[in-house]
This record gives sequence, structure tokens and C-alpha cells, in this order.
Amino acid sequence: MKDFDELRSVLELERIEDNLYRGQSYKTPWGRVFGGQVLAQSAHAAQLSTPDDRTLHSMHAYFLLAGDIDLPIVYDVEHVRDGGSYSTRRVKAIQKGRPIFTMQASFQVPEEGLSHHIPMPDVPPPEGLQNDTEIREALRNAKPEGYTLNHTELPIECRPALGADQYTSVSDQARQNIWIRAHGSIPDSDRMHQVALTYVSDYNLLATALLPHRAIATRDSSREQVFMASLDHAMWFQRSFRLDDWLLYSLESPSASGGRGLSRGDVFTRDGQLVASVAQEGLIRTARS
Repeated sequence: MKDFDELRSVLELERIEDNLYRGQSYKTPWGRVFGGQVLAQSAHAAQLSTPDDRTLHSMHAYFLLAGDIDLPIVYDVEHVRDGGSYSTRRVKAIQKGRPIFTMQASFQVPEEGLSHHIPMPDVPPPEGLQNDTEIREALRNAKPEGYTLNHTELPIECRPALGADQYTSVSDQARQNIWIRAHGSIPDSDRMHQVALTYVSDYNLLATALLPHRAIATRDSSREQVFMASLDHAMWFQRSFRLDDWLLYSLESPSASGGRGLSRGDVFTRDGQLVASVAQEGLIRTARS
């Protein structure tokens, strides 16, 4: 996928009947369904079953089975509750008659209230930072330890605050800051921007938990296999935003243990407004674990 139009075609769902939708999968180079796709399609299915005056404000999800990239995914939406201000939906993603993913999502009628948020990290602005293509070129002959560069065209442009140094510097810090922006424009709809950011929110989360362990993930010229898979995912939306303008995705991993890594992230507009927060635990195993 090279731009948002292609991504949107993947995220759109076919209505089968009331509360049942069908989605197709992007054919990833690694041969498995991308977790962000299932997250975004599930969020979109929940949106389609909720009144237009209610906005998604939180979701909590579990990845149960690996998705088959060659089969469609059916999304079964349950209406849990519709109150005066909030609506709750439960979504089950199904393949071969079995649930591969479940999500509970909550929607709210927008209202005014108390407001505060944490400050955005002090990082260079996206202008002047290396983009994906420039980083790949800079590292063409390098083999960054414990990190595989993505050579696939993405619908989202990513500019790490450290540029190519993000992949070559040695640090025990499990954190990184990445500017993100959609390739192309997104329709002026809060719902579509939320779905798009849900897709992107799965970028780099588990990779952040791997940052302090590059020496373990790679030994000399013999690269050990590192298997990573998302286990659960939670997301909260605090304010409106546009993903076709620059957003800063600030990521950190507070812990890794027991074959699992915990990562979390905050998303800021370029003027410092916190618009979304993410948390995920994932499976992280090396060949020796």
C-alpha cells in the first residue's frame, strides 16, 4: 500500500446483514494478517452500528488466533448497551467459524468538561528529519542489530526523531519518538481519522520493547529468530485530530518479562495536544527462550 486511498479500501467493510460485516486482508509480505488491520476493521464495524452523534473514546481488545491472510474476516457486532450519553459494542472477528479476535468499544456523545494532559516530549519537528526512504538508503549496507527495516511501501510516512541513528545506536532505553502522517488526504470525518490511527497504533509497539535487547536478538552474523505477536491492545481517544497532518507517536516499554513485553504510547498533534493513548502487551520469544 502506497497511500491512504489503498488503505481505506482495505478498511472498508461489506455489510452482510444487520450487525454482520465482512472485511478483506492486505497481503502483507510476512504472510500473516496485520494486527492493526483487525483492530481498525473491528473499530469500523463498531462505528457502523452506532449512532453518528457518538464518537469512539476507548477500546479494549484481545488477539486470540493468527488470521488467515487468504480468507475474509467476518465481524459480528453485539449491541451491549445504549444509554443517554454512552454506547457499548462488542465485536468478534471470525474466520473458519472460530473467533480470532474480540474487542469491546465504548462511544460517547461529545461534551465539555475538565481538561489537562501531559506535555509532548521535546523532539525535533518532522521537517528536516529523514523519511522512510532516506533511512533505508542510509542503511542499505548496514545490518542493524535486532531490528529489521521495513522495505514495504506503507500508507503512513514515519520519521523517527533520531533518524537512521534509531536503528544503529546502542542504548538500554526502551523508548522512541516517531512522527507519523498519512500519504494523501483523509476525508473530513473524525470517525475515519480514528479508524486510520487505530490501524497505525500497532506500528512499532512491540519493536519498542525489543530496543534494549538488540544484542540478544542478534549474535554476530547468526541472526536468531525473534517471534513477536500482539496479545492485547487498548486505546483511548481524548481529542479530535487529523492523521493527514503530522502527529508524534511517543512510545515506551516499561517492562519485558516472562516471554512478554508491555508497551505504551501517546499521540500528540504538532502543537502539543494529546489526542490518543495506547497500551499493548505482546509475546516476545527468541529462538533460545
